[in-house]
Amino acid sequence: MLNNLKDYQLILASQSPRRHQMLKELGLIFEIRTKEVEEIYPEGLIPDQIPVYLAELKAKAFGADFKSNELVITADTIVCVDDWILGKPNDRDDAVKMLNALSDRSHQVISGVCLMSKDKKISFSTITNVHFKALSEEEIDYYIDNYKPFDKAGAYGIQEWIGFIGIDGIEGSYFNVVGLPIQRLYQELLKF
Repeated sequence: MLNNLKDYQLILASQSPRRHQMLKELGLIFEIRTKEVEEIYPEGLIPDQIPVYLAELKAKAFGADFKSNELVITADTIVCVDDWILGKPNDRDDAVKMLNALSDRSHQVISGVCLMSKDKKISFSTITNVHFKALSEEEIDYYIDNYKPFDKAGAYGIQEWIGFIGIDGIEGSYFNVVGLPIQRLYQELLKF
């Protein structure tokens, strides 16, 4: 599958072990290469534009370094509850605040992905609606202390303990909530 990519050297610009695993499971051969990027976006973007903007920013950082046969895959994920955009928590207190805000509510997980080569770019976003049951203070403390979700947007991983006991429904892609809308990525790679 994905024979259309055989002439490309694939680069995943992400340190996320979850994204690494999903691309491996898709059967892709890739290298991991990241560039330092300050993840700041302009005010006024609507939520589903933010992760696309950030994914494109990460791809553009490769700019002059692009070789003609390289295809870089970048991604960014945010969590949005009401008008509050949740990225990765800064510390334990921030993680507690985020999980309290998600408790007994629905929120959106939005991932933006950018596929970029020297002469082509495809960007897209995927939205999944997630609902948490009411989380107790003890459950939040247990999860943060044992799973340390400081590298995850919204301070949680659906594939971890908090997802097992706290999420009582999702609408959309499960893998998007894990961190990469792999079904949509596959479709876009087929077209690249």
